[in-house]
Amino acid sequence: MSSTGTSGTSDVLVIGGGIIGLVTAWRAAQRGLATTVVDPEPGGGAARVAAGMLAAVTELHYGEQTLLALNLASARRYPEFTTELTDATGEDLGYRRCGTLAVALDADDRAHLRELHAFQEQCGLRSEWLSGRDCRRLEPMLAPGVRGGLRVDGDHQVDPRRLARALVTACERAGVVLRRQRAERITLAGDRATGVVTADGTRLAAGQTVLAAGSLCGRLAGIPDDVLPPVRPVKGQVVRLTMPGDRPPLLHRNVRAVVRGNHVYLVPRENGELVIGATSEETGWDTTVTAGGVYELLRDAHELVPGVTELALAETGAGLRPGSPDNAPMLGPSTLDGLLLATGHYRNGVLLTPLTGDAMAHVLTTGDLPQEVRPFTPRRFAAVPALTEPSA
Repeated sequence: MSSTGTSGTSDVLVIGGGIIGLVTAWRAAQRGLATTVVDPEPGGGAARVAAGMLAAVTELHYGEQTLLALNLASARRYPEFTTELTDATGEDLGYRRCGTLAVALDADDRAHLRELHAFQEQCGLRSEWLSGRDCRRLEPMLAPGVRGGLRVDGDHQVDPRRLARALVTACERAGVVLRRQRAERITLAGDRATGVVTADGTRLAAGQTVLAAGSLCGRLAGIPDDVLPPVRPVKGQVVRLTMPGDRPPLLHRNVRAVVRGNHVYLVPRENGELVIGATSEETGWDTTVTAGGVYELLRDAHELVPGVTELALAETGAGLRPGSPDNAPMLGPSTLDGLLLATGHYRNGVLLTPLTGDAMAHVLTTGDLPQEVRPFTPRRFAAVPALTEPSA
C-alpha cells in the first residue's frame, strides 16, 4: 500500500481499540457489518491499568441516579456477556461474584457510609450495614480500627486485561479488520464523516465512523470544533502486589474506603494478585507514575489492611480515564452525520462494556438509540467546547 493509498470501504470504522472500541466492533460484526478497528495497539488503553471492579452500587454518587440505571443494566448483562465471550475465545476473563465491602476507619467515615447506605436504600439498592466486628469476621485481615461497613454482594469484578485480550480475539474471529495504525484525521465529504486517514497516509473509508479513543477523542484532527467531544483525561495510578503461592489470600472480596479524604480500593484476584487503586488527578495527558501517588496508595491500603506491606511489589502503572462534563458516557450519533461517539465512560468503562457494545451495535444497524441510552446522547454537549492539549 502506498503512503497515499485508499484501502476499501467498511460499513463501520471504529477509531480506538480499547475495550469500548473492541466491544463495539465485535457486536457490529456479529450484526453482519463489515467492520474495521484503527489503533496502534488493540487491547491497550485505560483498561490495562483498571482494577475491574463492577461496582454499580458502591460507586453510587449523589446526583447520578440516571447513570446508576445504566450501570445496573450493564451489570446485569455481565454473567451472560462473560459466558458468551469465553465461549467465543476460550479465554477466562477472571469474572468473580465476590462482592464488595466498603469500610469506615473513623467516626466521620462511618457517618458518611451511613448516609450512603440510606441513599442506596432510597434508590432501591441492596446493601447491608455491618459493625466493625462483623466486617473483620468477613475479612479477618482488616485493621482493628475499622468502625463499620457496607456489604454489597451485588458488586463483582473482572480482569480488564483478560477482557481486552479476549475482545481482540473475538474481533479477529468475527472478521473484524484490525489496522494497527494511529488515526491521524477524520475525512469529510461536505457535512458528513467518511472515514479516516492513518499515520502512514492510508485513507480508510466507511459508511459510519465510531470515535471510541477514550481521552484522546477530543484531539483527533478533521472534526469540526463544534463536534469535538468534550472529553478530558483523568489520571489514575495503580499498584499491583502479589501473594506468595503458599499463603492464603489476604482478602476474599473487593474492599474500599475513604482514607484521609482519598478513595482507595483493593481488588484481590484469584491468581494471587492484589490491585490497589486509584488516584484521581486532573493533570492533562501526563501518565507518569509518581513516588507520591504510589506512596499514598500503599499508605492508605496499609491503614485498611496492614498485611499489604508484606506482599511483593509486582507493578505500578498509570492510565487516563475519559471524563465528560457530567462524568457520564457519550453514546450514539454526534451532530456530524456519519460520526458516532462511544467515549466519556470515566470510572465506569469496564462496567459499561456489555451495554455499550449492545447499544452501539443497535444504533449502527437501526439508526435508533435504545431507550435506556438516550439520556447519554453526545448531543447533550453540542454547545460545550472540547478540551485541547496546552501548547508546550
